[in-house]
Amino acid sequence: MLRAGQYARRDRRVKKRVFRSLWICRINAAARQRGLTYGRLMHGLTKAGMQIDRKMLAELAVREPASFDQLVKAAQASL
Repeated sequence: MLRAGQYARRDRRVKKRVFRSLWICRINAAARQRGLTYGRLMHGLTKAGMQIDRKMLAELAVREPASFDQLVKAAQASL
């Protein structure tokens, strides 16, 4: 039981890292299809004053490509 508790405690923290890297991979793949890299997209969104977290950005990239396209255009315009 003690060892199971140790793994559970550790993995609750690791899960956050795993999901963040998954979101970044999804955003990067969608951004590259539109001619940008992940870093340039995030930099452009920051310069445009748009504050959107990676989780929501990844969801938009997967489920709402038209909305994601608008964000990419705004990021490209601010670069």
